[in-house]
Amino acid sequence: MEKTVLIVDDSPYIVDGLVALLKRKGFNTVACHGGEEALATLPSTKPDLILLDIMMEPMDGWETLGKIKADTATADIPVLMFSAKKITPEEAQEHCLSIEDFVSKPVNPAQLLDAINRIFERRTAVKSESTQAKDKGVDPVLIEEYAALRKSIEVDKNLLVVLKKSSGTHFPGREVPADDLAAISRLEAKILADEHRFRE
Repeated sequence: MEKTVLIVDDSPYIVDGLVALLKRKGFNTVACHGGEEALATLPSTKPDLILLDIMMEPMDGWETLGKIKADTATADIPVLMFSAKKITPEEAQEHCLSIEDFVSKPVNPAQLLDAINRIFERRTAVKSESTQAKDKGVDPVLIEEYAALRKSIEVDKNLLVVLKKSSGTHFPGREVPADDLAAISRLEAKILADEHRFRE
């Protein structure tokens, strides 16, 4: 069955381009030109994935994400954020549990499609593994923790790459702000801790 992707961006040019790209790859698409339109559309259309831009007006992507996750009817829909805006360490820390992945603009089609397919593959695998574990009598709390850790590790690793790139750590000799270095260090420590728990 074809997957449906809800595309949310206040730039008609970007929305049209993403609709054309995803349709060519076999996805159903629903176009929304802002956060309010997306929230108004969701009650009648439950997509398999939401592709959500951060820099929108008057309601930005983070506010839209918060409203999507606060509604029990839409909270479980995976959200892939994308933006040309530099994601801050604070945003990464605050929203990493609510998103499935992050892609930078200008959007590389291959990178975007890889991220979308990775999200669907991970969710399918986790669902299958969770069903098998449940059938074997594994504690549901443990199953839920496993699923959350698997997603968290993937998202955090991607956010770590984005943070390092936006902070300029890949440029030899560049002075990286102390706050950015501290945030990167915290995220690296969280990933290590989560990977240790995941192996357990």
